[in-house]
Amino acid sequence: MKILRYICRLFIGIVFIFSGTIKAIDPLGTVYKFQDYFQAFHLGFLKELSLPLTILLCSLEFFAGFSVMFNIRQRAGIIIVILLMAVFTPLTFILALVNPVTDCGCFGDVIHLTNWQTFLKNIVLLIPAIYLFISRKEIAPESGKIRSWIKLAIASAIFILFIFYNMRYLPVIDFLPYKTRTYIPDKMKMPEGSQGDKYETTFIYEKDGRKKEFTLSDYPANDSTWKFVEQKSVLISKGYQPPIHDFSITTVYNEDITQQILSSEKPTLLMISKKLEEADPELLRSGFNHGYYCMGNMIDFYLVTASGSDEVKHYSNGIKFCFADETTLKTMVRSNPGYILLRKGRIIGKWSWANMPDNKKLSEFLNQQ
Repeated sequence: MKILRYICRLFIGIVFIFSGTIKAIDPLGTVYKFQDYFQAFHLGFLKELSLPLTILLCSLEFFAGFSVMFNIRQRAGIIIVILLMAVFTPLTFILALVNPVTDCGCFGDVIHLTNWQTFLKNIVLLIPAIYLFISRKEIAPESGKIRSWIKLAIASAIFILFIFYNMRYLPVIDFLPYKTRTYIPDKMKMPEGSQGDKYETTFIYEKDGRKKEFTLSDYPANDSTWKFVEQKSVLISKGYQPPIHDFSITTVYNEDITQQILSSEKPTLLMISKKLEEADPELLRSGFNHGYYCMGNMIDFYLVTASGSDEVKHYSNGIKFCFADETTLKTMVRSNPGYILLRKGRIIGKWSWANMPDNKKLSEFLNQQ
C-alpha cells in the first residue's frame, strides 16, 4: 500500500505542480481565459476578479502539489487537492456540454485540451486524489509542525513573486507563436498537403411561398423563378491552422500594411497596446518618446492597438497609429504596452514596458544584430 500511495502522491504532485507553474509563467494568459469564460456566461461584471482568481488558482495548485509530492503537511495538501477536484470536475463537465470556449486553458499554451479532454483528465486525477483522501489518516504525524509550515510559506511566497515577475517582465519561457527569433511569414504558411477547415454550404431559395434548401451542386443558378433567401455554412471538420493565422495590421485609413511591415529592410518597432484606455498614460508617453527617437533614426515605428478610432483621435502627436485584432495583440505580447522589434519579418527583440531598453541601448542592440 505504501508503494501505491507513493505512486499516487507522485502523480498528483507532478500534475498539480506542472499546472500551477505553467499558469505562473504566463499569468495573463490565464487572466484572459477567465475573462473569456466570464464573457461566454454573461458574467462580465466579474472581469476584475480574473487576476486575483488566477493568482489564487495557480498558487493553490502549486501549494497542493508541492505539499503532497514532498510530504510537507501532506494532509493539508490532500484536502486542497480534493476540494479543487470537487469544484473543477463538475464544472468541466458543464463546460464540455456547453463548450463556451474551445480550449480549457488548464495547461496554458503548452498543452491545448478540449473541454471533454479536460473533463476526462479530471476523472483520471480523481482516482488517486480520492485514494489519498480516504487513506490520509494513515499518514504518520509530522514532527516540526512549525518548521513545515515555514517551508511551505517560503515556497509559496517565492512562487507568488515568480507570478508577479512574469507579469511585469513577460513570461520567462515564451510558449506563444510570437517568440523571439520567430520568422513570422513561415508561421503563417500552410504546410504542403495540409487541409484547411471543411464546410458544408447550403443555400435557401424561395419559390411560390415555399422555401427549399440546395447544395452547391444543385442550386438553381439559372432559374430566375427561385429567389435567394440566405446561405448557411456549417463546419464539418477542423483542418490545420497555422500558428500565426490572424496577423493583420491596418492604418487609421484602413490600409493593410501587414506585408509592408514584414518585408521592410529597415528595423520596425511595434509598440503594442491592446487597449489605450487601459494603459498607464505615463507608460504611453514613454512609448511615444521611443517612437520619436525611432522616426529620427531610420527605424519604422507603429503603435498598434485594438482601441476604437474615437480613442485614437485623442492622440494627435505625430505617431503612426494602426489597428489589429485584440486577441492577436494579447498573443503577441503579454504587456500593455509591450514592444516587438522586427527586421525583415523576423522578431529580433521583445519587451514589456518594464524592461524596454532606453533609446541608446536600443541602438546598441540593433547594431549587434
